[in-house]
Amino acid sequence: MTRPKTVLVIDDANLVRLYYRSVLEAAGFRVEEALNGLEALEKLTVLAADLLIVDVNMPQMDGFSFLRRLRQADPSIAAVPALVTSTESREADFAAARAAGANYYLVKPIDQQTLVAFVLILCGMPQ
Repeated sequence: MTRPKTVLVIDDANLVRLYYRSVLEAAGFRVEEALNGLEALEKLTVLAADLLIVDVNMPQMDGFSFLRRLRQADPSIAAVPALVTSTESREADFAAARAAGANYYLVKPIDQQTLVAFVLILCGMPQ
C-alpha cells in the first residue's frame, strides 16, 4: 500500500486553504497548511511534501520570495514541484513566477476539476 501524496498549501486566506483541503482530501491527497512562505520553509524541514500550492501575496514572506529561497535550499526540498496561484493574471506575473521557480501558475478562482487535474499532473500521477 502506498502512502497518499502530500500537498502543502501555502496561503494566508483561511477560506482558500479550507477549499483546497476539502477538494484535495476528497481526491485522496494528504493536505498540510502554512500561512506564509516563512512558515512553509519551517514545515519543510520535517515534512516530506510531494507538491506545494503557493499563493503569491502573503505577509512575512510572499510566494515568489519563498520559491526563490526554496530553490536554493537543500536538494531534497528544492526539487518539490510548485503550483503558484494568484488573482493576478498579467504576463509579467506569469514570468515572475517562472523566474522564481514555479512549475505552473493558475489564476484564482480555481474550480475543483482544474485543481485536481494540475495536482495529479504535478505529482506525476495518472489522471
